Amino acid sequence: MRVHVVSDVHGNSTDLARAGDGADALVCLGDLVLFLDYADHSRGIFPDLFGVENAHRIVELRTARRFEEARTFGAGLWAGIDRRSAIETAVRKQYAELFAAFPTPTYATYGNVDIPHLWSEYAGSGTTVLDGERVEIGGLVFGFVGGGLRSAMRTPYEISDEEYAAKIEAVGEVDVLCTHIPPDVPDLVYDTVARRFERGSRALLEAIRRTRPRYSLFGHVHQPLVRRMRIGATECVNVGHFAGSGRPWALEW
Repeated sequence: MRVHVVSDVHGNSTDLARAGDGADALVCLGDLVLFLDYADHSRGIFPDLFGVENAHRIVELRTARRFEEARTFGAGLWAGIDRRSAIETAVRKQYAELFAAFPTPTYATYGNVDIPHLWSEYAGSGTTVLDGERVEIGGLVFGFVGGGLRSAMRTPYEISDEEYAAKIEAVGEVDVLCTHIPPDVPDLVYDTVARRFERGSRALLEAIRRTRPRYSLFGHVHQPLVRRMRIGATECVNVGHFAGSGRPWALEW
């Protein structure tokens, strides 16, 4: 059995259409939407609406961790624009392309920049969306928990630590634990390019130690200090920033 795993697709529908080649199934751990590309400020919803120079400025402020200034700057740009409508229109366009690129079967969960209530409109019969749920693939039990924890970035699908922990608890013991965000381990949550610690989950870390899945798979941190490490019996793997690499991670058994 061979399963390909991707995360942080961020608009890369071209490579996504090939991500399932040679695999029995594709697993996607979220962040389909590209709002702003920190490597190429001309790409994404934000520069499409406000231009490259404004995109460069907001990246500069966020990278310097000047989040209040970034919010004030952004609020000025959005003044007079129906923000929700503009973003949803742009996201719908991206989702139409991305969900059409998914092979059959695909098992997917949400990232922190995704808009969950839209997924049911675009997920075809070959795509199973799971969040706080389990599914059997090739004799192994996979558990899925989507979204991120609340942060200064205020992305669309951020939830409380308590709500996230409840979803981890609902999944229970599995062979492969699939989440968008990593367990709260410094080496796994530090982004070497953004130069900051992203939010990882303490509840996820505790579940790994307690239930000992074979694998913990996640994304979210695009350029982690460490991409792979063991926590007890569990192999923890950042499956990569798919938007940048265009290559899925393969799990075989």
